[in-house]
Amino acid sequence: EVQLQASGGGLVQPGGSLRLSCAASGFYINNYSLGWFRQAPGKEREFVAAISKSGNTRNYADSVTGRFTIVRDDDKNTVYLQMNSLKPEDTAVYYCNAALRGTNYWGKGTLVTVSS
Repeated sequence: EVQLQASGGGLVQPGGSLRLSCAASGFYINNYSLGWFRQAPGKEREFVAAISKSGNTRNYADSVTGRFTIVRDDDKNTVYLQMNSLKPEDTAVYYCNAALRGTNYWGKGTLVTVSS
């Protein structure tokens, strides 16, 4: 069974950091582009970050550039999102994605709450 299991979310104060993990099972991520998306309450899902299958190209939403870093570890079949200098507007459910041509896999999401 193909699965993407996101973890690492929680409650953090503004200015704090979290590292999200997304472990894949049932397939190998090495040929896939990987990404993170988020959905805040009452809003549509939006792009956060992506990394190419080689790991050489990374793209970020303007709102997180300079604060978030996406990293892949193909040996562990896992993609990470390091989030620093968190802001209340980063509060959302974060989802990981694996894409290869017409195939898209989604994880169930992990909740990040930034609040004092």
